[in-house]
Amino acid sequence: MKRYCQTLTLVDDEEMIKKYVEAHVHVWPEIIAGQREVGILDMQIYRKGRSLFMICDTVDDFDWERDMARLATLPRQAEWEAYVSQFQGCKADARSDEKWQMMERIF
Repeated sequence: MKRYCQTLTLVDDEEMIKKYVEAHVHVWPEIIAGQREVGILDMQIYRKGRSLFMICDTVDDFDWERDMARLATLPRQAEWEAYVSQFQGCKADARSDEKWQMMERIF
């Protein structure tokens, strides 16, 4: 299994943050299915204030660039990314790697 960790800062608006959290309580089934299809075994997002921390566990042969590009082509994925971008302070057509910043493991 491979693990990737990323961070993102949400917009400075408590109402928008509440809506972002609510969206993730009810993630669209097609989004979860697409993640599984490309080899994402588990994805978790944690929040402290405006800061998000994502843990993404994948299959051993997962290639971040290749498989995330494939994920972007799956049903409803672009729609989901456009929807959540309003909370992330990004353009609706921003790619995941333009929003989420990969973290380096140091320990």
